[in-house]
Amino acid sequence: MTDKIKAGVRFHTNKIISLYRLFDTFIIALTLGMILHINLQEWNSNQTSWLLLIIICYHFFAELTDIHRFKRGTSLFQEIGGITSAWISGIIVLLVVDYFYPLIIIDYKKTFWYWVSIVPIELLSWHTIVRVMVNHARATGHNNRNVALVGATQLAREIESIILKEPSLGMKVYGYYDSRQPKQHDSRINIQDVNFCGDYEQLLKDANDDKIDTVYITLPMQAEKRITHIVDMLADTTLTVYFVPDLFLFNLLRAQWSNLHGIPIISIYDTPFYGIDGVFKRLFDLIVGSLILLLIALPMILIAILVKLDSRGPALFMQKRYGCNGENIVVWKFRSMTVCQDGADVPQAQKNDPRVTRLGQVLRRTSLDELPQFINVIQGRMSIVGPRPHAVSHNEFYRRQIKGYMLRHKVKPGITGWAQINGYRGETETLDKMEGRIEYDLEYIRNWSVLLDIKIIFLTIFKGFRSAKAY
Repeated sequence: MTDKIKAGVRFHTNKIISLYRLFDTFIIALTLGMILHINLQEWNSNQTSWLLLIIICYHFFAELTDIHRFKRGTSLFQEIGGITSAWISGIIVLLVVDYFYPLIIIDYKKTFWYWVSIVPIELLSWHTIVRVMVNHARATGHNNRNVALVGATQLAREIESIILKEPSLGMKVYGYYDSRQPKQHDSRINIQDVNFCGDYEQLLKDANDDKIDTVYITLPMQAEKRITHIVDMLADTTLTVYFVPDLFLFNLLRAQWSNLHGIPIISIYDTPFYGIDGVFKRLFDLIVGSLILLLIALPMILIAILVKLDSRGPALFMQKRYGCNGENIVVWKFRSMTVCQDGADVPQAQKNDPRVTRLGQVLRRTSLDELPQFINVIQGRMSIVGPRPHAVSHNEFYRRQIKGYMLRHKVKPGITGWAQINGYRGETETLDKMEGRIEYDLEYIRNWSVLLDIKIIFLTIFKGFRSAKAY
């Protein structure tokens, strides 16, 4: 439930974001000027081009990784990874431009490499210092906020759990407030199990006595009159008030606020790959997929020959799967069985499966049978990272057994995925194992980022190719 709450609406402080961007830009520009001054070199149009290109690219990639959002609860590792990847991406773009239109002349090459090496150290240092100072201030009781939870509900307990688990949020639960007595079989919790402070009148009194700073209203959405009464009552205070919709009633995918001609709406089921994110995901697949295909072209030819020599049948096995939005696609694999089954009844491969060939056992355990799917990536049918595609017959079976199963098809299927590197690869002989795989697939969609894709690819190299469960 906590992941679903975190996947909801995110509040950002625009002034802090702007200052972060401004200071990063200042550090990048000042460092270049200082290095030129120390080396007794003049600033010319080439250095201006360096600076403009790398600042634009750095901030573009930084926006994709959200490093300037200054979100409470974001780990230092995530921030360091975001800064590093954004800076390296900016350097790569500059070097590509330099290849076609030389900007880094010989006399300035040493200056350039000094600059691109020193700046990330400075950026990481100042971001870390700010984070340490803020965390220290919160740990010593500064910049902390006392939170009142209005409504003795399970949702309030979830919010309290998040606050307790993440002290970097700078929040402390002061207590619960509710004017109703719990009834049997309702969603409210026992007030004896929490720090219950009183009814709504007590809430107003504590607010006027400056005992609380922030209020989270967690009453059910159908309690419109009571919510309106509380909001009107608190309008006479200086409290920060949030209404928390009971969103974990739904299996949220990329939940966010939007509006339709001024009418606020919340997305429940959505894909992360609309607009610029979709373009960037596709470019990532094309660039990385093409490079990988160049590297594996000869091994693929060798494997195809071995498959033909090992047993009768085609080297490639093609099977219909569900793609993005449930569309039928054809997925390519090296044939690892004596049969090429596709249709209404396709049994999953099991341990000591007689259909698997001798070479097929090796290919399946090492995932080498999946290599032709990089062609599917270039075709646009698949992505490098995403939920693994299942046979159509398996989809039709599990969609009736597992709630939210088809939501995994809001994105393109992938060669590797978050579920696979977390141990859900190969046979899923029980329903709970498939449920575990689906939960990881939906978690990937909810939390997608460029860094997460890179992380999954990196982890796949080290632990995703082999599995005792891959038969």
